[in-house]
Amino acid sequence: MKQKQVILSPLYTEKMAGLQDTLNKYAFKVAKNANKIEIKSAIEKKFEVEVKSVRTMNVPGKIRQQLTRAGRFHGRRPSWKKAIVTLKEGHKLDLFGNA
Repeated sequence: MKQKQVILSPLYTEKMAGLQDTLNKYAFKVAKNANKIEIKSAIEKKFEVEVKSVRTMNVPGKIRQQLTRAGRFHGRRPSWKKAIVTLKEGHKLDLFGNA
């Protein structure tokens, strides 16, 4: 799998902001078929940092429904995979630049 296809986007939430400051952990949305070794090498090559560990989880898509005059429509958001990457001491990621 190519490096560009492994990392889809960074995840920046209030919870992840706290983990970045205290535990040096960063979250990314990754390809569903990517494994921990591919994620680790893609992060190290793209951001030029050393990765200590990678934890992955499959996030199930939420069921959504919409009520209209015509009736009730059911749907589902797509499932996706999340990776939480812990960096070694002294390494930091600057995901959004020094603006």
